[in-house]
Formats: sequence, structure tokens, C-alpha cells
Amino acid sequence: MTAYNGHRSWNAWNVALWINNDEGLYNWARGWVRDFGRTKASRMLTRALEGQTTPDGAKYNYTCIYEALEDIL
Repeated sequence: MTAYNGHRSWNAWNVALWINNDEGLYNWARGWVRDFGRTKASRMLTRALEGQTTPDGAKYNYTCIYEALEDIL
């Protein structure tokens, strides 16, 4: 069951929103998914964004990033 606009939570939705709509972040994530696959790209992005939040205050975490990268290619 999805809880927020097709995502598991507001946090997951917001992380996906920013990854898929911020051009720099999107290009970065897309390149990593292309070069390393979704799982490794998610781990790399989680490390790169550790301790950061979206401009709306959603925490970047592995689960939300992994879900956001599902259809990135």
C-alpha cells in the first residue's frame, strides 16, 4: 500500500521529487545508475548525501534514494 502520492511516505516522495527534478542531482544519479546499477548507485548517493536533507527537510536515506532511482533510466 502506498501512503503518499504513490510513495511509502512523505519523505520518500520528497526525496524522489528532488532527485528527479533537480537537474544536477538527476544527472549525477542517472550517470551512477548507468555506470554502476541501481543498488550500488543508491549506496553511493546515500554516502554522498549523508546528513543532508532536501530543501523541504526530507532526509536522504538509502531506502528513499533506492526507490527514487527505480525508473531513472
